Amino acid sequence: MLDALQIVTTVIVGLLVGVEFSVAFVINRILDALPDDSAQLGRSHGGRMLGALMPFWYIGSLALSAVWAVAGRGEGDAGLVVAAAALLLLSVVMSLLLLVPINNQGKTWTPESRPEDWKEQMNRWDRYHYVRVVILVAAFASLVAALA
Repeated sequence: MLDALQIVTTVIVGLLVGVEFSVAFVINRILDALPDDSAQLGRSHGGRMLGALMPFWYIGSLALSAVWAVAGRGEGDAGLVVAAAALLLLSVVMSLLLLVPINNQGKTWTPESRPEDWKEQMNRWDRYHYVRVVILVAAFASLVAALA
């Protein structure tokens, strides 16, 4: 049973990393290359769509890692799993404090209602997101190392 938990957790966190990496280095770059209205509309739509899904994915990843850490305590890899869970917790806290407030504003914007500094706000979100991606990659790497 522990083997199945380890594999499921690693796959779920790996997919989370892949999506967030794609947002940071592919999707947002594509959107930013579009004219202002299209870029802002795309980011708003993405904020609504991913904003509805990601809380479950983040909390689920954290919960699975925590269960693995408890179920695998006493094993040689327990420290790596605890480290991964701590990093995932950090990503959740960071999301709630820094990224979600910006996203909650941005997902309501239209070309007519967006603030003049909308690009600066999106750039700030991007900078926080890059840090979050690094944290997620480190959590994933810890889980992978724990499997070895």
